Amino acid sequence: MHILIIHQAFAALNEPGGTRHHEFARILVSRGHQVTVIASPVSYLTGNQTSQAGEEINGVRVIRASVYDAHHKSFFHRILAFFSFMLSSFWIGLGVKNVDLVWGTSPPIFQGVTAWALARIKRAKFLFEVRDLWPQFAIAVGVLTNPVLIALSKWLERFLYRHADRVVVNSPGFLDHVSSVGAQRVALIPNGADPAMFDPNSAGKSFRAENHLQDKFVALYAGAHGMSNDLNILLESARLLTDKNIQIVFVGDGKEKSALITQAKEMKLDNVTFLPSIPKTEMAEVLAGADACIAILKPLDEYKQTYPNKVFDYMAAGRPVALVIDGVIREVVESAGCGYFAEPGNPAALADIISRLAEDKIKAREMGLKGRKYLEENFSREKVADQLMSLLDNLLESNDSSR
Repeated sequence: MHILIIHQAFAALNEPGGTRHHEFARILVSRGHQVTVIASPVSYLTGNQTSQAGEEINGVRVIRASVYDAHHKSFFHRILAFFSFMLSSFWIGLGVKNVDLVWGTSPPIFQGVTAWALARIKRAKFLFEVRDLWPQFAIAVGVLTNPVLIALSKWLERFLYRHADRVVVNSPGFLDHVSSVGAQRVALIPNGADPAMFDPNSAGKSFRAENHLQDKFVALYAGAHGMSNDLNILLESARLLTDKNIQIVFVGDGKEKSALITQAKEMKLDNVTFLPSIPKTEMAEVLAGADACIAILKPLDEYKQTYPNKVFDYMAAGRPVALVIDGVIREVVESAGCGYFAEPGNPAALADIISRLAEDKIKAREMGLKGRKYLEENFSREKVADQLMSLLDNLLESNDSSR
């Protein structure tokens, strides 16, 4: 089959950001299928240019569509960037031939319109994937406040759910919501990680040496530095840990990063290190250099429904998790026995679990290896890809349609 993926924030393995779709695409290609991706030439994480031209990466054809390059400036500019990609990706998609299935993914939800329209024009199946509950999350965080825009966004959400031949979610926490809003054919294809990308027995010596971390207990956060990530709480926790031999390391980028660096300087936090975004191909060495890894989001009920990618990467790397997210991902970490939970929004609670991990490195190591084993058994990318492949086969063989 020929699968066309419309994904503005697509990141290849040699780029920073979430690589779920590139990993799935590689597996699909290895199983004899053709995958074309239409993506932005601007990194959603860093705001930097990636590539303007079409390219083939691990057998996956990636076409870069023009986009308004200002999505890190403000919510208004981000909306302009989203709409520009929606239009440019539609125009490019018209030229992609012999497509059997169009895969749209949200957020941003607007590219779902492109995927739906292309699927109908090409008489292909329309798969709509929900990676975050938009606009619900945007409303909860406070970036979407205009009543008219909220109403329009909710209408668009219902429209796409009801007109998809299949809706896919990456977390079990999303199932009830998408069904309540109108999706009738919903499947769970959870987030996960490729354990082959990580070596749980590596000590990450080169990463530690390069960043002067040899004698430190390294508690590492990897990922976006945005409003939702609540990283000012992590800085407050670092302040409470200044008398310990613990270094808090931030790896990544995002709109809030410069403000966080300024805040850390004002707080005179010598136990905090900020590093740039790292391509997925280099993350194995980075995570190997950590003694524990941190996952944190704001204390909102909506975030209890998420399966953050980073937690599965941490588990694949064999590192214990300091988890500051309640809900379904907490159930995974506790079932695996691979970390400690701290109440979101509570710097003292986070500082306490980091201290506990640092004070018993043997137990921390055992927890990390438990997480690795649990991931291999339940959330390895190959096993999840088997579920995806079965879903795609059934979708193309079925005669049901929401057209």
